[in-house]
Amino acid sequence: MLLSGAGAGVAAHAQAATKGPSGLPLPRFVSLKAKRVNLRVGPGQDYAVAWLYTKAGVPMEVIQEYDNWRRVRDAEGTEGWVYQSLLSGERTAVTAPWKMGEAQDEFIDMHREARSNADVVARLEPGVVVVVKTCNGDWCETQADGAGGWVQQSEIWGAYPGEAFK
Repeated sequence: MLLSGAGAGVAAHAQAATKGPSGLPLPRFVSLKAKRVNLRVGPGQDYAVAWLYTKAGVPMEVIQEYDNWRRVRDAEGTEGWVYQSLLSGERTAVTAPWKMGEAQDEFIDMHREARSNADVVARLEPGVVVVVKTCNGDWCETQADGAGGWVQQSEIWGAYPGEAFK
C-alpha cells in the first residue's frame, strides 16, 4: 500500500514512535514547566549551558531520554538536554514558526469551529505560543491570551501531522 500526503506523515510518525526508558513514546511533544530552563549540551549538570529559556509553556519535542534527562528540540530546531522535572505533559504549540519574519500581514486564523469556513475568532501572528487542548488529526482546539478556538493542525508546531489526542 502506498501512502501519500497526510497519510504518509501519520504512517511515518507511527513507525518512528518508539517507547523510551520512561515508557513514554519517542518522539513526543511537551512544554517547559519552569520560567527559567537551562538547555545543556549533554545529559547532566556538569555539561555547559547552551541556551537559557525564560518563559514557561514553550513547546518542546522530546527526541531522546537518558536517566532523568530529556534531549529536546524547539520549534527553531535547537537541540539540547533538559532535566525531566522542568518539563510538563501539557501540550502547547507555536503558530507557524516557519512563517516568522515573512510578510507583516501573515496571520493564522483561529476559528470558532473545526472548519475553514467557520467564523474567525482571532488572527494570530506566526510564533505565538498556544495551549493545545485536543487535536482531531486536522484541527487543534487551542487557547491564546483568553481567546479560544480551532487552528488547522498544519499551521502549528507542537502536534504531529494527523495526530489525534484529547
